[in-house]
Amino acid sequence: MTPTGPLNLAIIIGSTRDRRFGPTVAAWFAGEARRRPGLGLDVVDLAETALPDTLAADDAGPSELPGPVRSLGERLARADAFVIVTPEYNHSFPAPLKTAIDWYVDEWQAKPVGFVSYGGVSGGLRAVEHLRQVFAGLHVVTVRNTVSFHSCRDRFDDHGRPIDAAGCRAAAESLLDQLTWWARTLRDARTARPYAA
Repeated sequence: MTPTGPLNLAIIIGSTRDRRFGPTVAAWFAGEARRRPGLGLDVVDLAETALPDTLAADDAGPSELPGPVRSLGERLARADAFVIVTPEYNHSFPAPLKTAIDWYVDEWQAKPVGFVSYGGVSGGLRAVEHLRQVFAGLHVVTVRNTVSFHSCRDRFDDHGRPIDAAGCRAAAESLLDQLTWWARTLRDARTARPYAA
């Protein structure tokens, strides 16, 4: 039976740094995603998840996992697709984001992920390229199109809206088009048969 309910999209804010810009970017993208009918949103702020830095043993059972890990795991498992909102730190992505990725396996598998990056001259794109490699190892489909903000603090007004509203909306629409296509396709496939990792 093919699922017909709304797609669940988890938007993950990857930076936990003090005075970070990620929540501004994520709030804008969530607003764009809300314009799509049939798309349910869950904005996950890693600064609020309290994930431990030390990972559990490979053979740890669900009851042995810390409460914050179980709680976030349930949210990720419900998602049909993900968007990672990430800056670039030292030519890569933030350590708390890697920790959040590494806590989970099944929750990511056979689902699509898109990227909204921000930063200085590179706009966070080097972080995105590293994330593509990491997610490939988890059997995640990364969509081709991204949204990137170079010199990000100069690209938004005082109300948290992009100055180039039309161009940014077009980029978000393109990413969401690809992401929702993959999300529906992979959800149907996971329903028809379990994914063999």
